[in-house]
Amino acid sequence: MALAIGADDLIENPTPRVPVILCLDTSGSMMGDKIRELVRGVNLFYDAIDEDDDAHDAAEVSIVKFNSEASLIQDFSSVERLQRRDAIDATGGTALGEGVNLALDTLEKRKSVYSGAGVLYYQPWLVLMTDGQPNGSAVELERAVQRVTDLVAQKKLTVFPIGIGTDADMDVLAKFSPNRPPLRLRGLSFKEFFEWLSKSVSRVSRSTPGDTVKPDLEGLAGWAEL
Repeated sequence: MALAIGADDLIENPTPRVPVILCLDTSGSMMGDKIRELVRGVNLFYDAIDEDDDAHDAAEVSIVKFNSEASLIQDFSSVERLQRRDAIDATGGTALGEGVNLALDTLEKRKSVYSGAGVLYYQPWLVLMTDGQPNGSAVELERAVQRVTDLVAQKKLTVFPIGIGTDADMDVLAKFSPNRPPLRLRGLSFKEFFEWLSKSVSRVSRSTPGDTVKPDLEGLAGWAEL
């Protein structure tokens, strides 16, 4: 029987996994410094995971980008298999709902692979970053909000909606996060955000699967407008 993507890695390393899916706005308004700093931050996130013994074995990262459509640019992989990127094109509209739905579909597939390989996993994290107002399908957006809020209510997902810049629609982001308000990135503090995220992943990986691990709220001051 053919193994699913990455399933052989699960067999070689049965450490419980921390699945983190980054759902990233790559619309035209992200062009320039925003997208450059975002790409730099993601690469630093990979490096920080690689250097942390606990996170190294546990973290799996996936990336969905959305502009006029959504696409999977990094399937769930351990740090050894994550591809560093020199750049990501910023173009088109903001199909946010389509992006979130693809991210959740990708996560569900990975959870099935975990179950098939007998590997435990921690509550998955969805990081949603956008700098504008969604202008994709209203139906897809509504479906995405419903799916995320259902998973959060069932304690099957931790979501971090983050606005980039002054034009980010914080009201829409708030719909994805019933338990805590969305946060706005301070300037272009992508580096600081991804450093915080890597430390948070490390904390989760040192806990017991099934435990509720609260994020480092004090650390938010390093990158968020509070």
